[in-house]
Amino acid sequence: MQLMTLQSEMSRDEPQGRLDDSPSDAPRQRFATQGIAPMTRPSGITRLFMGIVGFAERLNLKYAKLGNPPVYDTAIFPWVREIEAEWRLIRAELDKVLARKSDLPAFQEISTDVRTISKDAGWKTFFLAGFGLKSDQNIRQCPETWRIAQRIPGLKTVMFSVFEPGKRLPPHRGPYNGFLRLHLGLIVPEPRDKVGIRVGDQVCHWSEGKALVFDDAYEHEAWNETDRTRVVLFVDFLKPLRFPANLVNRVLLRLALFTPFVRESTDNHRAWEKRFYAEAEALRNPRQ
Repeated sequence: MQLMTLQSEMSRDEPQGRLDDSPSDAPRQRFATQGIAPMTRPSGITRLFMGIVGFAERLNLKYAKLGNPPVYDTAIFPWVREIEAEWRLIRAELDKVLARKSDLPAFQEISTDVRTISKDAGWKTFFLAGFGLKSDQNIRQCPETWRIAQRIPGLKTVMFSVFEPGKRLPPHRGPYNGFLRLHLGLIVPEPRDKVGIRVGDQVCHWSEGKALVFDDAYEHEAWNETDRTRVVLFVDFLKPLRFPANLVNRVLLRLALFTPFVRESTDNHRAWEKRFYAEAEALRNPRQ
């Protein structure tokens, strides 16, 4: 079964992405999305860092090994088929996690800058890795998911992304184009045309057990207009780049670990994790 329905066909020779606003038929990556407040911090270090990000993004577009399409043909990533082949093992671990779905954090509770696009509890997360940290306790709950994810080169973020009925994310773009994103469909409710994602000018619909790889530096939006929960395995991995962009990308991502955004997100996740597992322990060992 095909992963997605594309409402605009990708050409064999995908045009290169752009960061400027000059007239072009090429897909564009812009730093801001109209109508959405920028994810900014007053820190001088952060302002300097964002200036470096702008330089790196231009390098990433110029030296991309696989071009810069909004949505990629998964066949060019040989490991995708291996991930898809074991999706039921991931789904089995997800089902155990969802037994405590009400205790999972809304994304903006971990990453406060997500409040620019989501303020309710309709988008929940369960991180195995992200923001430069690994959640050892979450990994122990999902060892097969973690094992399977290790097949992805340049792995940076692994989490379950839980979209509740009626949830919609407005058009926005990711903070940096040095990553690509993978969604592996785990729970995809019917009708499929009521749950989807638009990346650039392409509308895609998930299928259970099938992967979608896209560049979230293009404007995108997502929705679940069904009456059931949608869940995907959400993975960020390094964008395949040629020298010197690959070197700049790795250095920049190491520097990012020291920004207020990442440090705050790390602290928030650790605090949530402590509460989550303390409550689990209390349920297992109630006081007499």
